Amino acid sequence: MPPTAQAAAKKLLDGPVLRTLLSLALPNAIAFSAGTLVAIAETSYIGQLGVESLAAMALVFPCVMLTMSISGAAMGGGVSSAIARALGAGDGDRAESLATHALLIAVFFGLVFMLGMQIGGRQLLELLGGRGDVLAQAIAYSEIYFGGAVLTWLVNILASILRGTGNMKLPSLMIVNSAVCQTILGGTLGLGLGPIPRFGMPGVAAGTLVAFSINIAIMAWYLFSGRSRIAPRLRGFRPQWPLFVDILKVGVVACFSPLQNALTGLIFTHMLAGFGTAVLAASGIGARLEYVLATIAFSVGIGSVPMIGVAIGAGRIPRARRIAWTTGLVALVVVGGLASAVALFPDPWVSLFTDNAEAHAASRQFLRTVAPFYAFIGLASAMYFSSQGAGNVLGPVLAQTARLLFIILGGWYLTSQAATAESFFMLTAASMILLGLLSCAAVAFTRWGPRMTGAQGPLSLANAADK
Repeated sequence: MPPTAQAAAKKLLDGPVLRTLLSLALPNAIAFSAGTLVAIAETSYIGQLGVESLAAMALVFPCVMLTMSISGAAMGGGVSSAIARALGAGDGDRAESLATHALLIAVFFGLVFMLGMQIGGRQLLELLGGRGDVLAQAIAYSEIYFGGAVLTWLVNILASILRGTGNMKLPSLMIVNSAVCQTILGGTLGLGLGPIPRFGMPGVAAGTLVAFSINIAIMAWYLFSGRSRIAPRLRGFRPQWPLFVDILKVGVVACFSPLQNALTGLIFTHMLAGFGTAVLAASGIGARLEYVLATIAFSVGIGSVPMIGVAIGAGRIPRARRIAWTTGLVALVVVGGLASAVALFPDPWVSLFTDNAEAHAASRQFLRTVAPFYAFIGLASAMYFSSQGAGNVLGPVLAQTARLLFIILGGWYLTSQAATAESFFMLTAASMILLGLLSCAAVAFTRWGPRMTGAQGPLSLANAADK
């Protein structure tokens, strides 16, 4: 193993659990806060293009977020996990080969997403409710953004390779850089500036892709220049199916989590639509809070992936589980504390989005009923990422399936009883508790252990007392 990779692995393996976790989580938290701000800025300048443009962005945004979640949190987690486990086992050569295979996976899935949206994008956007000028603008954005889907996949997979080595600072810096570039470029190309014409929604999408391209160039230079703890192997490279499997066995299964989460949100929104605009707006305001809190949970959870992966690769299973429970506790406390504060004092948050009295009242009721239980969403997210680090994410994904079924069956029952909107609020709160507890059970009862062949790496032999 290269000396830098050896030192990085030992730091992840021997450092105090809580302090190491927080040191990895902090750069992510700062970066994702910047990402949240750019989403607000983007909404602002798209609003200057007109209400049809805002509606078009709302139409295509779930597809964009799903792509980011699958390439970053799901498949990216599989990449980080596989590389961390290889480093923990003392196999730097395998880690570098895994990085090369990860890049091939990024290109392949990027092309799949590009072709899928180019062929079926119009039908999908129509199915989501797009009509007239709104549909036309959504398609215009989609054709540019998904035409560069390979860039979206590459930027997330490159960041995941770095995170697998324990390097959280550069990927976090790239998120901040992307936020700044997207705001400047998207606004300039979308609205026009000086000699630059107004390209509208295609310009906004192009600004995002240019920002991704800049980040790809920086991260690729860092990886291949020898400054990184590992470097993808290109000379004499031969594709090896077992290395693809090592990534995909985690990444593919993990993809079902964001898919099910999106489906749960769509079904719950459909159920609330019958209660009128105010209740639907309240659900949307709550969803925005959940998105902000989810980025915090992601920041903590993604920090656990290399720590647990290295511990698993080194055969130190008790330490891996200690990291998982510490991650869960941190996410539960931080997310729960912030969400409970909003539940106690909902008006400042609601006022950011609406001054309509009816929507304000419904939002206050929603947040006071549901917001405290976002803590369990944070807990579930921590268990999901911890399981990725361990290389076995099936349990938390099945917990998400159980939540989806709970919402469907519970919603059907409440509808048959002509229940009030508050009953549906309580249903979603109960589903969050179920998701959190089942995710914990999945971690507690799933067997963790190295699946790689060969002897234990030198790191594990040096720390056998942990077993």
